[in-house]
Amino acid sequence: MMNNGIKKIGILTGGGDCPGLNAVIRAATRTAILKYDLEVIGYIFGYRGLYNNEFTNLTLKEVSGIEHRGGTILYSSNKDNLFDYTVEEDGVKVKKDVSDIAIENMRKENVDALIIIGGDGTLTSGRDFARKGVKVIGVPKTIDNDLAVTDVTFGFNSAIVVATDALDRLHTTAESHHRIMILEVMGRNAGWIALEAGIAGSADVILIPEIPYDINKIVEKIRYRESIGKLFSIIVVAEGAKPKDGDVVVQKIVADSPDPIRLGGIGNKLAYDLETLLVENEVRCTVLGHLQRGGSPSTYDRILATRYGVGSIELLNESRFGNMICLKGTHMSFVHLENVIGRNKQVEPNGEIANTARSIGISFGD
Repeated sequence: MMNNGIKKIGILTGGGDCPGLNAVIRAATRTAILKYDLEVIGYIFGYRGLYNNEFTNLTLKEVSGIEHRGGTILYSSNKDNLFDYTVEEDGVKVKKDVSDIAIENMRKENVDALIIIGGDGTLTSGRDFARKGVKVIGVPKTIDNDLAVTDVTFGFNSAIVVATDALDRLHTTAESHHRIMILEVMGRNAGWIALEAGIAGSADVILIPEIPYDINKIVEKIRYRESIGKLFSIIVVAEGAKPKDGDVVVQKIVADSPDPIRLGGIGNKLAYDLETLLVENEVRCTVLGHLQRGGSPSTYDRILATRYGVGSIELLNESRFGNMICLKGTHMSFVHLENVIGRNKQVEPNGEIANTARSIGISFGD
């Protein structure tokens, strides 16, 4: 039993789905039950479930056999900020702070603390609930690996495994047909997926948000490869990459989302631009999209997510409320949620990993 009076906890997952979510849920639930004899419930559809008081009991049976499954058994939503929630009043939709309703729902069910698993938006609400006295522990989740206060987020390794496999497959068809093959990957405003998958997948050009590119430099790289008998090229481009003196390509705007800008389309734009300059070359673009977020987590992510799940319960036991579990080096640590929000981790253009790529001849188009 915990020595701080906690007897029952709730778990929720928010934001986009991500490989490893179920492994966190499983590890947190099993640790809470087996080590501390706690009761555990899971809120359905993230904060929406907290608002509607919709939950499921998480027992050892319920979390059995889910470690290898992608997605989240609790489902998720990235549009339900309870501090700015859309409700209908007199037939008119308005935005309201309904967080007190969520807190009252916790009281009704005797839920003493929350494990909140998510990225920047989800953890922002977690911080706001902590400010209102809710006992919150955060768990970082994003395939983009762009949270500054943890070395690695679970889901990232699974994403780069998928992207690397895609590059391997594009490599063989590019070489067979002497084509320029472009792979567009996720990452939002950080280039980690493109960078690490590009290195592992033998890309010739890697384009990331942190290093605006010059299209002519990419053409130079392709021409150089042709001059040494390499009649194909592989380019991996992050969705947030942009040309010098240009801007990102926006796929669409989702007005009711906390993060309304959806990036996407830079791969096809780049293909068009290159075909204009290299009229004799065939250029093909593959957009990897949600394949990076789906499917079973990698071995690394299963272990990392398990460590996060166990660590979150240990923070509860230590009464370190308002903190987020994180990875520092080889050890699990924690950081206050006040120091998490809005701190993004981007690729250092002249950092060790980027310079490793340059040393083996990879171009960043700069």
